[in-house]
Order: sequence, then C-alpha cells, then structure tokens
Amino acid sequence: MKSVLITGCNRGLGLGLVKQIMKTTNPPQKVIATCRDVDKALALYEVASQHKNLHILQLDVRNTDTFDQFSQDVGHIVREEGLNVLFNNAGYSPKSTRINFVKADQLAETFAINTIGPIMLTKALMPLLKQAATTNEKESLGSKRAAVINMSSVLGSIALNSDGGLYPYRCSKAAINMATKSLSADLKNDGILVTCVHPGWVKTDMGGSNAPMDIETSCSSLVEFITNLTEKHNGGFFQWDGKELQW
Repeated sequence: MKSVLITGCNRGLGLGLVKQIMKTTNPPQKVIATCRDVDKALALYEVASQHKNLHILQLDVRNTDTFDQFSQDVGHIVREEGLNVLFNNAGYSPKSTRINFVKADQLAETFAINTIGPIMLTKALMPLLKQAATTNEKESLGSKRAAVINMSSVLGSIALNSDGGLYPYRCSKAAINMATKSLSADLKNDGILVTCVHPGWVKTDMGGSNAPMDIETSCSSLVEFITNLTEKHNGGFFQWDGKELQW
C-alpha cells in the first residue's frame, strides 16, 4: 500500500489501526487519519509527531456536503498516484437495546454515521480510488491496487442474530454489509476491491470493559487482513482473523 485513509481515528480502533500500520515493516508512504474534532485528537497528534507520513484531516462523516472538498484535500496529499485504501472505520452505537427503548433519532443518527457516511464518502473518493487502480493496474485485485474496507460487526449478521435488540447498531451494520456487496459488484471492473470486516469484541468505549480482546490484538490482525486481501475477499464479510462470516 502506498496510501491509506482511515476514518474515526481519535481513539479506539481507528487510532489502533494507525499505530499498527506505522509498526509494519514497510508502512505506506501516506497515511491519512481523520477525526471529527482535531482539537481532541491528542494521541493521534502524538503519533504524527513521530511519523512524517501521517496526515491528519478533520472529517465528520455525518456532514456529507463536505465530502467533495475533503476529496480534494485528500487528492492534494496522494497526488497522481491516487488512494490505495479507504477504511471506513468511524462508527456509532447508542445505548438503547430493546424495542421499547428505541428512538427514531437514534436510528437516524446511527444510520447517518454507520451507513450513509461510508457510502457517500466512498462515492466522493471514487476518482482517487480509480486513479490508484489504474496506476497499479499490474497488481491483482487487493490493497496494493485499490480497496475499500467497511468496518462492520457480527452484530450486523442476520443469520447469527439470536439475541435481538440493539436495533440502531444491528440494522446499520446489516445495511453497510449490503452496501459492501453492491459496491463490490459496481467497482470490480474498475479494479477496486470492496469488503467488510468484523474487528471482534474489543475493549473500546463502544465495546466496553468486558470485551475479551484488546485494541492492539484486533488492529494488528486487521492490518494483516488488509495487507493480504485478494479477489476472494471481494464482496465478502469476514472477521479480524480472516474467517468468513454468515450474512
């Protein structure tokens, strides 16, 4: 990978992904990390102080009307080589669980962040992804050419849902899974791979302290997964260790 863009990097898995990518033997020449509030991204700026290839950009994935300008800003960084990897990581999960506690505004905000944002951001960055796919056309389908990775969750699996509840989060992740499948069909002929991945149940603000996996373990596996993407992953649903999940 010559370039990678990750959304939602001020903490949690996004920050963990940035750190793990920087630890690889040959990190990308350009790593673009976004966060909603750059003034609060102190840990991210600490990483940037040690790595000149890390660029921090402000982005609120709910504000889709800013995406065209954001794409131009990314273009100034990646230049003629385009963008190899877009990792739609930014996510949200409200605290509501059962149907009697669900609120319409929770559903709307969760879909805005977890589903609408990734779809529209992918659309806005398509010219840069296509540019990378063309520049690296000798590479096979994967992250060395061009790829979009959508952060999903096993909670978005319809087949594996035996517990119910969590309507905003489950529904938004099931929706991004469907978007992933459609994008994989739409963009394959352009040389762009699209897949979605479950990071595991991780100790983050969203995952909670009872989660069995730490951020470093999850993110190191995710970086390995991204690095080794092949055509078999296109349009699929996988977990952090590469195991395919049921839709």
